[in-house]
Amino acid sequence: MSSPGWLPRAWRAYTVAAFVALSCLDNVAIGLVPPLLSPISVGLGVSEAAVGVVAAVSFLVTAVASVGWAYAGDRLDRRRLLVVGTLVWSGGAAATASADSLPWFVVAQLLTAVGLGAVGSVGFSVVSDLVPPRRRGLALAFWGLGQGVGTLTGTLLSGLLGARDWSRPFLALAVAGVVAAAAYGLSAPVPRGGSEPELAALFAAGGSYEQRIGPRDLPSILGRRTNVWLIAQGLTAQAALGSMVWLPRLFQARAQEQGYDEPTAIVIGSVFATAFQLGGALSLVGGAIGDRLGRRDPAARLRVAAIGVLGAVPLYLFVLFLPMRVTVVPGSATAVAGQVLASLVTEPTAALTWGLAVLAVGLTSANSPNWFASIVEVNPPEHRGTVYSLGNLVNGVGRSAGAAVVAALTRGLAGVAPGPLGIAAALAVCQLLFVPTGWMYLRAARSCRADAWSVRTMLRDRARRAMPPAASPDPGVLGGGRSHGGGERDLP
Repeated sequence: MSSPGWLPRAWRAYTVAAFVALSCLDNVAIGLVPPLLSPISVGLGVSEAAVGVVAAVSFLVTAVASVGWAYAGDRLDRRRLLVVGTLVWSGGAAATASADSLPWFVVAQLLTAVGLGAVGSVGFSVVSDLVPPRRRGLALAFWGLGQGVGTLTGTLLSGLLGARDWSRPFLALAVAGVVAAAAYGLSAPVPRGGSEPELAALFAAGGSYEQRIGPRDLPSILGRRTNVWLIAQGLTAQAALGSMVWLPRLFQARAQEQGYDEPTAIVIGSVFATAFQLGGALSLVGGAIGDRLGRRDPAARLRVAAIGVLGAVPLYLFVLFLPMRVTVVPGSATAVAGQVLASLVTEPTAALTWGLAVLAVGLTSANSPNWFASIVEVNPPEHRGTVYSLGNLVNGVGRSAGAAVVAALTRGLAGVAPGPLGIAAALAVCQLLFVPTGWMYLRAARSCRADAWSVRTMLRDRARRAMPPAASPDPGVLGGGRSHGGGERDLP
């Protein structure tokens, strides 16, 4: 992957690494609360449902806040905004660790949620300007994988650090956030449009891309039909994915049903849920496939995403209802975790469930990098953060709804399907929402080609107008020649 001329390779690599770290920590925070519902509720003297509601509301607050952060990021200094946002959520994590009542816990979680809104939305627009189109899906898959690793880390830290003292993982996260903010302060300032081939000659001539979002741009954003479907699909997709925050609770309940005490069951549930999510690494495959097919037709990315989410549905249903047992000797959290991981090989029911879960998560993960890349391809640089945040707002509504629906269905089913069976049934209902998600991706594919071509033409025209007077632009770069390099053809 060639490095843009405006940034030395080593500094560019450091900048990418800093963004991946921020993205990872962002999702660590998201993954901390669900596995600790029971100890937090005991510590605060409230019901598990109350803590679950706070977690669901915090998802929504993060999504709402991200719209404001993203709009500011499409106009202002993005690096400063990311540092401020990171420090805000770090302060919220520290406040959460000290919470001794429900009101204080709510305030701390809402503060954390507001800060978290900056990392994804502003970071997305920066990362999109770092990555050339030829490998955009793969690179954004790495970025998305950092988010998945963060969620897994949060789930794992909850079980290992929080099983006997729920405040410890929040303290560790607060310290890590401050360190990450300091490290990011040393990263490179990334110009808008820095990776776009249509603007390459402009940057080479010493010019800059000065377009910024304004209040009048919203109609044009929603006027791109692909944007509408890319945003809308998140409601159902994230309701299905958001419901899976209850997965550790499902396996905790199964462990308790087998007779294990609560601390041991929490570790078992957290480790199982973490192991299942390892299939998210297959997002790299989905991103690479999208890159290869998308060089000739951007709509191919969206078809890859549709096939992935639709193919995952039956696998998720098998995973939720397959009987699974684990044998461990209660002891330290680390010892129990090791035994649980060993059972994925030695216990047939656990091995089968794990294999199907990894495949299901892998298929679903093809969604993210191709969604990211499609937003970049059908929007100019000054709109991308805002479009992403609008999608993330809908995603947040979906995640909150998914988590809340599982809680409500579990309570409603308690009389006829108590314990883990009720949780599994509630989760299964939510996984069926991947079906309308796949349909919306196929609808987006119909308009993606024309919208992507329109954006490329727009960037070429703007580059011509912004070219410094002394420079002579290369007509092959600015006049409609190859836009992706490496032999790919422009869209007709």
